[in-house]
Amino acid sequence: MPNVTREQIERAVRIPPIGLEGDLVVPENSAGIVVFAHGSGSSRQSSRNRYVAGALRQGSLGTLLMDLLTRDEEAVDLRTAHLRFDIPLLAERLVHATDWLLAQPETRELKIGYFGASTGGGAALVAAARRPGRVGAIVSRGGRPDLAKASLAEVRAPTLLIVGGDDVPVIEMNRSAYQDLTCEKEMQIVPGASHLFEEPGALEQVADLARRWFERHLGGV
Repeated sequence: MPNVTREQIERAVRIPPIGLEGDLVVPENSAGIVVFAHGSGSSRQSSRNRYVAGALRQGSLGTLLMDLLTRDEEAVDLRTAHLRFDIPLLAERLVHATDWLLAQPETRELKIGYFGASTGGGAALVAAARRPGRVGAIVSRGGRPDLAKASLAEVRAPTLLIVGGDDVPVIEMNRSAYQDLTCEKEMQIVPGASHLFEEPGALEQVADLARRWFERHLGGV
């Protein structure tokens, strides 16, 4: 579908049915929008995800940075750390966000992608398996696709797994999951990078890889 000419949209949103908070930005002439699924113990304020989101918008892709937990749930999770690993719950929240985007006049024509970090990577894969005709691409950064093992064979969206070269346990988790994926797929290892990609230049590489993947599969580049 050709790009739809529009002015840039930038607003705070609440995702039904429970009103999860999000920040929606859609540049003019966007062909796709990427929903961010943050990692364990994080939120839509994640500096790393916001950096990647900015790079995607420079490539004329829209972004939805959202909290996967309510404020009350976050308070509980700070004490128990159990909700951040509830992959079915987190995936359900992503599905709700996907359905919401498809119902909004300004985003319903856009192709949808998921960017998942850490446990958010597992949630993104499960959600994509539940919406095979709606999700057009997935990028996982330092993700835990092993937490989505039962859903991996059902994922249809082209999937890029990005892992830090020094993040040895997660490399093995991703290699195992890679074998179970039956969709179009790639795995990229960023040399010298740790789990959080805090090393100089590491996050820039992640952003560049993600932008290229989403532009290819969502933007028709």
